[in-house]
Parts: sequence; structure tokens; C-alpha cells
Amino acid sequence: MNSLLASAAPSCGTVTPAQVVEVVAAACPPDAYRGQRVLLIIPDGTRTAPVGLMFKTLHTQIGGVTKAFDILVALGTHQPMSGEAICRRLEITEEERRGRYGKVVFHNHAWDNPAALRRVGTLAANEIRALTGGLFAMDVPVEVNKLVFDYDQVIIVGPVFPHEVVGFSGGNKYLFPGVAGPQILNFFHWLGAVVTNPMIIGNQWTPVRRVVDKAGALVNVPKLCFCLVVEGHDLAGVYAGTPEGAWAAASELSRRLHITYKDRPFHTILSCAPPMYDELWTGAKCMYKLEPVLADGGELIIYAPHIAEICVSHGAVIEEVGYHCRDYFLKQWDKFKHFPWGVLAHSTHVRGIGTFENGVERFRAQVTLATAIPESVCRKINLGYRDPCSLRQEDFAHREDEGVLLVPKAGEMLFRLQQPPAWAGDRQEAGLNHDAPGGKHR
Repeated sequence: MNSLLASAAPSCGTVTPAQVVEVVAAACPPDAYRGQRVLLIIPDGTRTAPVGLMFKTLHTQIGGVTKAFDILVALGTHQPMSGEAICRRLEITEEERRGRYGKVVFHNHAWDNPAALRRVGTLAANEIRALTGGLFAMDVPVEVNKLVFDYDQVIIVGPVFPHEVVGFSGGNKYLFPGVAGPQILNFFHWLGAVVTNPMIIGNQWTPVRRVVDKAGALVNVPKLCFCLVVEGHDLAGVYAGTPEGAWAAASELSRRLHITYKDRPFHTILSCAPPMYDELWTGAKCMYKLEPVLADGGELIIYAPHIAEICVSHGAVIEEVGYHCRDYFLKQWDKFKHFPWGVLAHSTHVRGIGTFENGVERFRAQVTLATAIPESVCRKINLGYRDPCSLRQEDFAHREDEGVLLVPKAGEMLFRLQQPPAWAGDRQEAGLNHDAPGGKHR
């Protein structure tokens, strides 16, 4: 049931800490949690959200009556967080961790450790065919971190933003891929890549969202979700309910707040990665969110002098495969189908729309790295290179009339054109719909 238990989303202004307390109190009556073991699933440091405010409010509300109140970081395939880093995410000091929160146990998700996972079912080929509008027809095993079954209640806390794979993040996405195993993770990332980033991102009801929600239904433990909508440094909305219900409400607010419309594309974009993206795997969001406004033949520069790593988890595979358009893989599928599909998806999302005909790959636009990744590596992986020391952000500022766009903090706000270009494709053919939940690859 897509129920919404409580929410706060002022039509103007921001959600106050007092309003957060009211929402948490309405959703979490202490008597319902007395003697219960509670697992709080939170994002890692690559998402902007007042996770500390939510943790401390929830702990104050029910931490004193629960038998356990522990943390699981929804890493997906990201690197584990240290205890110190989790404290920063929760906005608590080491002293507070040892004192007031001394009983809270921190866990990192381990996506690549079979012993940490439990099979909860399989999405059968006929289900996949229906969920994906016929794009795929295959059995997909569903695994999730087995820790969730050691608790009486799972509480998910995380923000909702436009997302390149699923449309909008949040809700059951903190289970899949947040605390999921590799098979379901690789499947739906490649599904999103086949549909393509410009077709998926910023659309609420996508084939990937349908798969994620279906997988979430297989996790048979009580689940409560707090979906947060952040505007700048402020909390614009908080919604509590089922993962499906809270997400549906939050994604509608995110759709209104997190999409910037432009009346024409830009031939040059300087997309600046914030420090929370510490490798290209996450810093590539600076491309995903801006591809829709990048002009044909233009150049998008990911400016991140602090990024020196492609990806700790998948860097070796990326260096072997490189960055390519979707059709480069689809038209040579036997050659690439044995690589992790999630890595192939990342590759296509970074490189953007292109074609592969008669053995020749052509891209709609250029993607260039201005990072600490060496030029030789950039060329090897099929991306452009610029020395970050040669670039100044101020040289790209206030030049939109010239076709130059500067985005000082990229990665969370989606940019779109008022009139989608022809290359963006047909939304109906991809099964996309803003209003209700609902193109052959086997």
C-alpha cells in the first residue's frame, strides 16, 4: 500500500527542526517500537541531506525504548565509510558516539560479499518483460543484505533527487542498489542505460522504478521510509510512509524544485564536482545532470581537481572497457555481455548519446575531464583531457548568452531544455510517464 503517514512541505520557506520532530512523532509512536530492534538505513556521504537531523530526532523519539537502534550505510558499490566518516554523516562527535549514542552499531553494506547477502526471490522473465515494456525477458535473482532480517523494523532515511538510472532517487532505491547484491544491481543499471540517461532522468515512473519497487516488495520486513527533499542547504520537504508512498510524494516536490529549464543548449559547459564526489564513479553525475542541455558538437568539462581516481571498486574494468555510447555495446553484445552490466551502464551514461555503425563510433558531444586523473589515462578510457590548472571558473561565468554555462555545484540539479531535442527520443516508446506507473533486449 502506498500510504503516507506524515509530511511537512511548506509552500514557501523551509521545514524547521520542530516540524521534523512533528513528522517523526506522528510516524514513530514510541509504544510501537518498545523492545524492538530497529535498523536505520542511511546514504553515504555522496548525497546532500540533513541525515544527522533525522538520526538524532529518531533516536530521541524511539532510541530510549528500542532494544537496538543501529545504522546500515547504503553504499551500493561505493567504498565503506570509516567510523569517523559515519559520525560526520550523522553530524555527531566522537564523544557523542561513545556517550549518548554508545549503543548504536555502525554497519557498512558489502555488495560483493556473498556471505553478507540473502536471496529473497527471483523476478521471473515474464515479470521482467512486463515491468520493462518488453525490453528484457530474463530471470533476475534478488539479493539483499541479510542484516535487515536481524531487525524487527527497517527505517530508511534519504534524499530524493533526479537520478540517471531510476528517474528519481529515494524510496526502495535505498534497498536496491543501496543494500543489494550484484545481480539485481547490474540488471537494472543496464536497463536504465538501454533506455538512456536523457530518457530516464527526471521522470518519475520509469521501467527501472517499477523493477526497484517490485524487488522491494520481496524484502519481507516492516519498512518505514523518510524521504527528504533538499533545496540548497535547506530541507524543503520531509515525507514519512511506505517506501512507495513517501517516495511518490517526495519525487513530485523534487520534480518541481530540482529541474532547471533552459531555452537553448550550450556548446560549452563547465560542470564543477563538489568535494563529496571523490572519484569519477560519483563525479560523473556532473555529466548525467547536464547532458540534456549540451549542444550537438559541444563540450562538457567535468571540473574536479580533487578527483584522482576513476573508481576504487570498478576502475580496472573501466580502464579495460573504456567509455562508450550505448550502441557500441549493444551492437557487439557477445563481446561485452560478460562484463559487469553496472559498469557498462556507467560507461554509457558518462559518454552520452552516440552511434556505432560499420565499426565506427560517433558521439553527439565531447566529454572532457579536468581532474587529477592523468591525460594518458583519460585518452585510454576514451575521454578528453584538460589541465585543471589551466581553467578558471570565473572565465565561464555569466556567459550563457554566448552558449557557455557554468555550474558551480553540479550533480544534483537536473538541467533540461524547454523543448526536448529530437535526439532525446520518444518517452512513450520507453514506457515513461509522469503521472502513473506503467523498448527488445534479452
